[in-house]
Amino acid sequence: MRVGFSGLITGFRRGVKVTRSVVASGSKVLRLHGKLARDLGVQIVSGAVRPGDLLETELAASERHHVSRAAYREAVRILAAKGLVVSRPKVGTRVTPREEWHLLDPDVLAWMFQSDPDEQVLEALFELRMIVEPEAAALAAQRRTNEQVAEMEKALDAMAGHTLSTAEGRAADQRFHATILIASANQLLRTLTSSISTAVSWTTALKQEVRPLVRDPVPDHAAVLDAIRARDPNAARIAMTKLVELALFDTRTAPHATWKRRAKRTNAA
Repeated sequence: MRVGFSGLITGFRRGVKVTRSVVASGSKVLRLHGKLARDLGVQIVSGAVRPGDLLETELAASERHHVSRAAYREAVRILAAKGLVVSRPKVGTRVTPREEWHLLDPDVLAWMFQSDPDEQVLEALFELRMIVEPEAAALAAQRRTNEQVAEMEKALDAMAGHTLSTAEGRAADQRFHATILIASANQLLRTLTSSISTAVSWTTALKQEVRPLVRDPVPDHAAVLDAIRARDPNAARIAMTKLVELALFDTRTAPHATWKRRAKRTNAA
């Protein structure tokens, strides 16, 4: 049977509508299981649900959260991929020990900061940065491209223009640090880009939770950029070490609303 041109157009339009409907439905499911994974992840990393605890069954969870069992199942898969839970047939889904969590996963880091991170986590993050970033800066000074220097210059200008008290300024700060890791031209260091960027973003936001930074951090970043631009690895290493040390000092000395909330809960208990 032949189909006329008008019939083809009608069929095409129907197909587009069906495709849009499927895409929209898929996006909705993605939003649901992503949000559910985040909510459950925050409960786990905050200690509201502790290692060894069993999560709800699919049926109970889907009814309580008003989501499909498929959406809940996908949320659990996300958590399992990040090492937060493990599922066993006839046993259920159990929260894993903390040492099995993928703490450098950007989502896990973000969830930890959404749930009032403790001082040990902050100290560990800065220890990691102190180990990684000075050497990455030294390598970047030797291997950087002109385009990467230009990207760092743009990020620094945006930081100065917006300040780190704004989302735009913090995003520029992330780009600055990420570009240094990329400019190191070390494939393994590059894999830490998302984790380090997330740590930079959340610690910067945390230390300004109560009030903006008193100290201007732009000159410290400029010193790192100057050394990388000059292809001076030793100067880049020293400048980045100072930058991370001062960032840690700012975090330790800044008033934290999250820590105050935790202290109030502890005193009330």
